Amino acid sequence: MTSGGYRICRLARDMRFSRRNLLRMAAVSIPLLPYVALAEDYPVRPVRVVLGLSPGGSVDIVTRTVAQALSEFLGQQFIVENKPGASGDIATEAVVRATPDGYTLLVVLAANAINATLHQKLRFSPVRDLAMVAGLVRVPNIMEINPAVPANTVPEFIAYAKANPGKLSYASGGTGSSLHVIGELFKMMAGVDMVHVPYRGGAPALIDLLSGRVQVMFDTIPQAIDYIRDGKLRALAVTTATRSPTLPNVPVLSDFVPGFQAGSWWGLAAPKDTPYGIIHVLSYATNAVLSDPRIKTRLAELGTTPLLYGPAPFASFVEMETDKWARVLNFSGTKED
Repeated sequence: MTSGGYRICRLARDMRFSRRNLLRMAAVSIPLLPYVALAEDYPVRPVRVVLGLSPGGSVDIVTRTVAQALSEFLGQQFIVENKPGASGDIATEAVVRATPDGYTLLVVLAANAINATLHQKLRFSPVRDLAMVAGLVRVPNIMEINPAVPANTVPEFIAYAKANPGKLSYASGGTGSSLHVIGELFKMMAGVDMVHVPYRGGAPALIDLLSGRVQVMFDTIPQAIDYIRDGKLRALAVTTATRSPTLPNVPVLSDFVPGFQAGSWWGLAAPKDTPYGIIHVLSYATNAVLSDPRIKTRLAELGTTPLLYGPAPFASFVEMETDKWARVLNFSGTKED
């Protein structure tokens, strides 16, 4: 996303330029986007935003927040359609097979990058068969332990795990979930032996962590924050490159395991061969609404931060994430049909 594109989006929002004027300005002021003018009349009808998860979770809430803002910005309804199943693969395939006209979009998830290696019988490639539009948000994960574990820091935890190989268990929301693969990445980079215990979702995993049936979890901050503040769980580190504003006193894991960086994220994608101009209209609009102070405040309340990427940077990000999790899954030997 170029700085010119962001300026045009802000002007359109703040001064209520017509869509036609917005896109003519883009075509004139951004030499790299000669085809934007071809999308002057987009969108002229409602746009479906397909999400491969059930309603009600944090991903669903964020998606609906952004969809409503896009509706206001572009003057057409962006309608969220929940299509859960197969770790997001059902929703992804539906969008891959959709007409590439800009009226069917996918909320692409970290799970898509994981599934590319985990699911051996996929009939599509998220990297090859989707056109990335824009990032949406990044969600830090947090390394948290049951207080019964005799460790107050990551180095103490690593030392304890190495002294007790195979005796510590970490919980996840299921094989192939971000909570699982982040745990595998930690095992690989820290050189520790822990047992993976998958659950049918993050909530039941958290229940067993609280009870002490498992000892550690690489949880999402929104789910864990209240238990950490109440002292029912001990936060050792966040998995992202910088500290979380929600837990500013918790260090980053890379301080102790150099190079460690992981987290949950999601963005927008369209079927491949969607016209270039439409992709960039959507990208401009998405980054504009993510930069709106009201939206940023709401996202912060949900424990997320905007992921401000245009089409090419977001595509590169997804490809790097796919390659990273392929290495981790191959190291762990995790595979599913």
